[in-house]
Amino acid sequence: MPNKKSAKKELRKNVKRKAVNQKQMAGLRKLVKENMKAIKGQNKKVKDDFRMTVQAIDKAAKKGLIKPNTAARKKSRLQKKINQVK
Repeated sequence: MPNKKSAKKELRKNVKRKAVNQKQMAGLRKLVKENMKAIKGQNKKVKDDFRMTVQAIDKAAKKGLIKPNTAARKKSRLQKKINQVK
């Protein structure tokens, strides 16, 4: 436990930030899973969903939630699978 006033405040801020980050990451994972499910179901609407997922991945990378290379890897792997859907 922090002893100083500033350390206590920093702890409170960290708890709030962690909650926000976890919520955003859960949303990102949900979008990716939904895309994968649509791909496996050979859904034709998957390309529209993919655009939203890419936006979410880019936003997460911009905010520092995930690293830029991780974002690029996720987008690349999703795009490969979508290209196989015809």
